[in-house]
Amino acid sequence: MAQLDYSKLQGLIPAIIQDADTKNVLMLGFMNEEAYLKTVESGKVTFFSRTKGRLWTKGEESGHFLNVVSIEEDCDHDTLLIKVHPVGPTCHKGTDTCFGTSNDFGVEFFRYLQDFISRRHEEMPEGSYTTSLFKSGVNRMAQKVGEEAVETVIEATNGTDDRLIYEASDLIYHLIVLLTSKGHRIEELAEELIKRHK
Repeated sequence: MAQLDYSKLQGLIPAIIQDADTKNVLMLGFMNEEAYLKTVESGKVTFFSRTKGRLWTKGEESGHFLNVVSIEEDCDHDTLLIKVHPVGPTCHKGTDTCFGTSNDFGVEFFRYLQDFISRRHEEMPEGSYTTSLFKSGVNRMAQKVGEEAVETVIEATNGTDDRLIYEASDLIYHLIVLLTSKGHRIEELAEELIKRHK
């Protein structure tokens, strides 16, 4: 159990709420020790409401709960980062976040897709196209990457923008499958490109 410092804000600590998948910040709330313990015990984010003067589980009226995935404390033990799976919009005004922004995936979806494909590689569920690719072997997976690359080139030179995006998406997906089969992740490509960019 975390040893948190509640002394700086009269018994409260800020809790930053982040979507575990999209990595978007959803809201900021405050917790006292009781709210923190209830959050840990229930698996649903509970704050201390400064206006109501009581514990308040997010979603207790709307059903839009924040289901806890992980809780991290900062280096001073006085702020929390809580990663969640939100049920519905987070803000009481009906928006995805309390900052008026959407909680859509951006480029972070590549990491989510990588995790999904990695799970497929570990579990190998029957009836999954991804499983069938892994079972086909490295040569076939590499061939699929080549085929999708050619189709992407064809659409870029003689096709439509919609088809270019479609085929390029196929290329990325099959590339992640190939990388996973070889024990690598797409983040390694980002690391390599970062090194080159510097």
